[in-house]
Amino acid sequence: MVEQDWLSERFAEHQHRLHAVAYRMLGSSSDAEDAVQEAWLRVSRADTGQVENAAGWLVTIVSRVCLNMLESRRARREEPAGATPPEPATPPASARPTGQVDPEDEALLADSVGVALMVVLDTLTPAERLAFVLHDIFDVPFAEIGTIIDRSPAAARQMASRARRRVRGADATSDAAQSGKREIITAFLAASRNGDFDALLTLLDPDAVTGDARGAHAVAGLFTGRAQAARLALVDGIPAAVWTHRGVPKAVFRFTISDERITSITIDTEPDQLRDADIVFLRTDNSDQR
Repeated sequence: MVEQDWLSERFAEHQHRLHAVAYRMLGSSSDAEDAVQEAWLRVSRADTGQVENAAGWLVTIVSRVCLNMLESRRARREEPAGATPPEPATPPASARPTGQVDPEDEALLADSVGVALMVVLDTLTPAERLAFVLHDIFDVPFAEIGTIIDRSPAAARQMASRARRRVRGADATSDAAQSGKREIITAFLAASRNGDFDALLTLLDPDAVTGDARGAHAVAGLFTGRAQAARLALVDGIPAAVWTHRGVPKAVFRFTISDERITSITIDTEPDQLRDADIVFLRTDNSDQR
């Protein structure tokens, strides 16, 4: 009972980070949740007597679960019906990865990496994706990554390097595609904060909607003088705005843009959805974001 309580406490302590790892590997919040649940099933059956670094051990387990899911997904696309890859074994309790997992999320706040991963997700092999995500985003040593993917540290390094080159190539395209939307949202937030009604009108489509407000004038009137605490962010890889209170996200503003005009603004305040959203705050010229 004492061991099970210890497991539950450690898993709860690191659950947010495990979901972040799984999300970046799988590209889907629901798949990430499935991976975390499967990881818990494995953890609950494990002998933790020799586990010294719980954070690293848990990341190793959820990574292997994700690798299996990625390989199964790839097999469904490429292999004949009925052919499935073998499931990687659950890491032994003696596995003690030494890479430290920062309890904060600074490692997740790389703007270009977040967008690029969404773009190149399906162009990487499962092993390449895992090597890149664990090393470049979560700073896991290649020796530990090699153990997870059953490769040497040198091979893991090469996989991460190949993935990194693809990400950088895709980033130039993805960033160009997203930069226009970011600029519009940034301008909208600035006009809102400054109470510039006319500037808001120029950014809104004549038929723009948000909630019960219909038409550019109604939407502009709703936001004039507001958005003081809203910050530019990527939400699940898409430019958006997030309102925070004491550092906790309380609302996400999602923008639909067509022909360089905002056609709709959706406001999400559901706590469960906000907790599960992948939020990366972005720096702007007028902000001091992380």
